[in-house]
Amino acid sequence: MTAKKMEFKTEVKQLLDLMIHSLYSHKEIFLRELISNASDAIDKAKYESLTDSALMEGTGDWKIKITADKGAGTLTVSDNGIGMTKEETVESLGTIAHSGTKEFLKALQQRDVKDNPELIGQFGVGFYASFMVADRVTVITRRAGEESSRGVRWESTADGSFTVEDTVKEHKGTDVILHLKEDEKKYLEAWEIKNIVRKYSDYIEHPVVMDIEREVDSTIEKGKKVKVTEEETLNSRKAIWLKNKSEITQDEYNEFYRHISHDYGDALKTIHYRAEGTSEFTALIYIPSKAPLNIFYKDFKIGPTLYVKRVQIMDHCEELIPLYLRFLKGVVDSSDLPLNISREILQSNRQVEIIRKSITSKLLDTLSDMKEREYDTYLNFYGEFGKILKEGIHLEFSKKDQISDLLLFPSTKTQKGELTTLQKYVEGMKEGQEEIYYITGISIDEVLSSPYLEAFREKDYEVLIMLDEVDDFIMGNLQYKDKHLKSVTKGDIKLDKADESDRKKAETKYEKILGFIRDCLKDDVKDVRMSSRLKDSVCCMVGEEGDIDAHMERMLKAMGQEVPTHKRVLEINPSHPVVEAMQAIYDKDGKNPILSDYARLLYDQAVLLEGSKLKDPAAFARSIAKLMADNARHI
Repeated sequence: MTAKKMEFKTEVKQLLDLMIHSLYSHKEIFLRELISNASDAIDKAKYESLTDSALMEGTGDWKIKITADKGAGTLTVSDNGIGMTKEETVESLGTIAHSGTKEFLKALQQRDVKDNPELIGQFGVGFYASFMVADRVTVITRRAGEESSRGVRWESTADGSFTVEDTVKEHKGTDVILHLKEDEKKYLEAWEIKNIVRKYSDYIEHPVVMDIEREVDSTIEKGKKVKVTEEETLNSRKAIWLKNKSEITQDEYNEFYRHISHDYGDALKTIHYRAEGTSEFTALIYIPSKAPLNIFYKDFKIGPTLYVKRVQIMDHCEELIPLYLRFLKGVVDSSDLPLNISREILQSNRQVEIIRKSITSKLLDTLSDMKEREYDTYLNFYGEFGKILKEGIHLEFSKKDQISDLLLFPSTKTQKGELTTLQKYVEGMKEGQEEIYYITGISIDEVLSSPYLEAFREKDYEVLIMLDEVDDFIMGNLQYKDKHLKSVTKGDIKLDKADESDRKKAETKYEKILGFIRDCLKDDVKDVRMSSRLKDSVCCMVGEEGDIDAHMERMLKAMGQEVPTHKRVLEINPSHPVVEAMQAIYDKDGKNPILSDYARLLYDQAVLLEGSKLKDPAAFARSIAKLMADNARHI
C-alpha cells in the first residue's frame, strides 16, 4: 500500500522545533524516554493478557532490546508489548492530547529549556526527544492479537509531516528506529548505551538487553580467542521498593525517583516503609522538590504506580492518595489485592482504603517532623505545595487539625520574609480575644495598607495575611483550638466593649445622615452603618458573614465563572470630619443635592478600596473634579 502523508498538529510542530533547537544539554534522555515508553507498553500487554491470553502470542518472555547498527547508522529500541493499531499510531505520534499543551509550550519557550528536561516526561511527549539526535525516525508496530499482516509503519523527518502505511510485522510490539545525525553517532557505542541505561533505567522491571560482542577462549584451539555475540541485560531490574532501606543508598533512591517522575533533580524527601498486619504492602513515596508545571491542569495524572506482587497494575492509581496530596510520586506494592483488580473495584476496596489512610498519615507525620526538625527544607516544600496542602482542610475533615498545624502565614506582626503558624497565633492572642483574624489579598504590601486593619493595628491585634486564591473559601469555616477564623473584611468587628459603646452612640448621633445615605444607596448596598474597624479612612465595604470574599469574587469572575451577586454593607468612620460635615449640611438643608454627591463618593471610595471596579468611573471623576473646583473657590 502507498504511504499516506499527513501533517502534524500545530502543537507538535512547535514542540519538535523546541526539541531540536533548545534542549541540547541533555540529549541522552531520548533513550530514557523510549525505554520508559517500551516498559509501559509491556506493562499494558501483561495487564490486558490477564483477561485475554491471546495477547501473549505464546510468549511471556517480556523484554526491551536495543540494537546499534553502525553500518546503517541506526539505533533501534524494540519491545514485545501491546503495540499499536494504525489509528492509535496516528493519534499517539501525530498529536498531543493534553488540555495544557499550549501552556506547556509557552512555558518551554519562556524558560531555559535546556535546564528543565523534566518537562518532557511530565507532559508525556518523550517520544519526540528522538529528533534531538535523529534526522529521521521510523516506527514499526503491531497491536498484540492482530495478524502479522496488520502491522503499521510510521516515519517522519520532523519537517512538519509524517507518513503512515501498512506493513508486515511478525511479532507484536513496537520498533523505534532512529536514523542518527552524523554528529550523534556516539549513541551507537555500547559503553555509551550502557551508561545511559544504568543512569536512567536501571530499575525498569523488564530486562533491557543488547547484543554485546566479546572475546572468549576458543573451545577448539587452546590459547586462541574467538569473538562471540551474547545478549546482555543492561539494567539491574531490582525492585528497589522491596529491598531493605539499609541496603539502598541515597543515590539509588534518587535514580529511581528520576525514573518514575521524569524529574531531572532529586526529590525533597523519601518515604519508604513496609506495612504489616491487616494489610500488607510496601510504599516508596517521594515528595518532589519542585511542583510540576502542569499540577493545576485538569488532566494532571495523580497517584503512585500500583503493583500487586511486583506486577504493575496501573501507572497512576489515584485511589491511593487524597487529591490534596497529588504532588506525591512513588510506587505501592500490595500482597493482598487481586491481580485482575479494576479501577471500579479499587474505589470500594477495603484494602485500598487502608493503604490510602496509611500513606496519608505517614506523609502528614513526615511533614510535621520536617517542620519541627528541618524548617528550611519545610519552607521549600511549603512554597511549592502549601496551596495544594490547604485543600485538605476542606476535602478531609478528619485531618483538618493535623493539616492546620502545618500551615504557614505572614501576619501583621511578622517581619518581611518570616512566617507564623496558627499555634503561635493562638499563643499570642490578647486576653478575651475569641477569634483568629485574617485578611486576604494579592500581595503583602497591598494588604498592609488596607483600611480594614486600622482598628487592629491600633489595638495591637495580630491579623494573618492570606494570599492564595483558595484561602477565604477554605479558612472561612475553619476552627482551630476552638477558635473560629474570622475575616476582617466581613461581619461586625468587636475588639472591646468601649469601641462597641462608641459605635452605638455614633449610630444615634448620626441617625439622620445614615438614613439619608441608606436611601440614596439602596440599590447598591445592603445597609449603611457606623464602623468600629476604621480609625483613619472614612469608609469601607464589608461583606456579611458567609458572603464570598471580594478578592475571591473578582478571581472567579476573571475565570469566567458565574458568581451570585451579594450586596455589601457600607461602613462609615464616625470620627472622620466628612461625617460631621455631611451631618451639618443635612441639618441646614436636608435636600441639598451635594449630599447625594457625597453619598455616591463614599460608596465609590469603598468600592475602590476593596479592589473592585466602579460601575461608572466617569461619574466618579466628574464628582471629584466638581469637589476640587468648589474647594478651590473657597481658598
